[in-house]
Amino acid sequence: MKTIKGPGIFLAQFMGDQAPFNNLPDICKWAAGLGYKGVQIPTWETRLIDLQKAAESKTYADELKGAVQEAGLEITELSTHLQGQLVAVHPSFNEMFDGFAPENLRGANNVKARTEWAVQQLKYAAKASANLGLKAHATFSGALLWPTVYPWPQRPTGLVETGFKELANRWLPILNTFDESGVDLCYEIHPGEDLHDGITYERFLEATGNHNRACLLYDPSHYVLQCLDYLEFIDIYHEKIRAFHVKDAEFNPTGRSGVYGGYQSWIDRPGRFRSLGDGQVDFKGVFSKLTQYDFDGWAVMEWECCMKHPEDGAKEGAPFIASHIIRVTDRAFDDFAGTGADENFNRRILGL
Repeated sequence: MKTIKGPGIFLAQFMGDQAPFNNLPDICKWAAGLGYKGVQIPTWETRLIDLQKAAESKTYADELKGAVQEAGLEITELSTHLQGQLVAVHPSFNEMFDGFAPENLRGANNVKARTEWAVQQLKYAAKASANLGLKAHATFSGALLWPTVYPWPQRPTGLVETGFKELANRWLPILNTFDESGVDLCYEIHPGEDLHDGITYERFLEATGNHNRACLLYDPSHYVLQCLDYLEFIDIYHEKIRAFHVKDAEFNPTGRSGVYGGYQSWIDRPGRFRSLGDGQVDFKGVFSKLTQYDFDGWAVMEWECCMKHPEDGAKEGAPFIASHIIRVTDRAFDDFAGTGADENFNRRILGL
């Protein structure tokens, strides 16, 4: 067995215009001061990283890595959640997702160019990850089929197959670049994405020809909100889980609202994200399962809470994760009772 690394922290939700949240050295010092050992870097944040430069310059990548190490931290993974979203966007969401793209690529006439930009961003991320010595990368799949997730009106025959074929076609060149770079591409299974549960991940995997780099970022909070068995998910897909977001959630349905949330704000929804320890996720079970299956990646806190201040969530998150990481044993608990044996001894016991 292997010991999970951590605690790590995803920096996306903590970035701001004021120090220490507006540059890489300062936010790393802040995170280290709270007890974190690693940072997951959102690559759309140009205050933290120049993604293209990290892909094209090993010297720059080494400098970036050095700046993080100077604070006593490691880079856990890079993230392209926003760029990955733009690899596949249903037309009904074009305007809403335009804000994820550079200003010159926004608008109805720029959809193709926006997609090409997103694909290139992912390819840069593969090479940048390799230059930084990283093994895994975090992203979203994007969505072509999400508006049809509830089949009314009835989905036309073959629509789902066509959608996943197109999604795979868009991602295959990216996956191949990640393969060439020796990095696993980890899709966060997430509502709003075409990869939002185990079945949709299996559909995508099949459409890519079971590409060996099409892996998973495991985040139990998104399964709580879908009423999906997040512990059995680990049993089923553990061989593909290469990244881990430690995020809490709760689901409290009422007679008035359930999984869909009634278009309510997060504070009023039956399903909502919470700071670590304030929700319903069985993290002892999660860490036990991942340890059982030899997950040796990072446990990275992603803070998304509709109540608690982010700095309080970050302060509480590091010791919470540290207390759940299981230092694996190097011996069996019943070794003291061992009698020692060899093949002849075993055969005699069996009467052979």
